[in-house]
Order: sequence, then structure tokens, then C-alpha cells
Amino acid sequence: MRHRLLFLCLVGVAVVIPATPAQSQGPGSPGGFEAPGKREIAKYPLQLEAPPPPAKKTPDPVKLRAEANELADLAHSVPSDVDQVSQGKLPKDLAEKLKRIEKLSKQLRGELNP
Repeated sequence: MRHRLLFLCLVGVAVVIPATPAQSQGPGSPGGFEAPGKREIAKYPLQLEAPPPPAKKTPDPVKLRAEANELADLAHSVPSDVDQVSQGKLPKDLAEKLKRIEKLSKQLRGELNP
């Protein structure tokens, strides 16, 4: 009985040991394999550079002044258009003026507060 148990243990060890992967699989070890070009890649370690900071745009004062003047002119004309609405007349360009006012204000806000 002891001989059978010893025999089974030896067979089990003989089967398990070859199935385990080798500890070192470098180019010098038996059965080791290294992909082509791996040594060449290892010569150049990966070096990441920080991205450059975003360039700060300085707002164009001439453009800002023109947009501000247009915005002021459009805003100045809105009260008279609203008076016409209260009289039952709807100016056909009122909606376009209000959209243009909104667009100009967003542009100005974006250029002044980046």
C-alpha cells in the first residue's frame, strides 16, 4: 500500500512540474523566446512631454468695440418695437434682432471671459 501511494505521488509530481511555466524566459534561458525588435524598443524608453499650455488670445479691441456698438444699437431699438407690439403690430425683424442680440452677447462674453 505504501509503495502505491509513493508511486502515485511521484507520478503526480512528474506530471505537475513540466506543466508549470519556466521562471525565466529571457533570451539566454532554454526555451526562451524574445519577439523581434524587442531589444531595439527597449533602447528607447517612452518619454512623454507635457502638452503646451493653450495660447491666450488677446481680444481684438476694434472687434470688441464694433460688436458692443452693434449690440447697443440693437438694444436701443427694441423698446420702440415692443411699443408697436402693444399696439397690435408685430415688426417682422424683432425676432431677428433679439436673436442677434443674444448671439452678440454670447460672443462678447466668450471673448472677455475665456
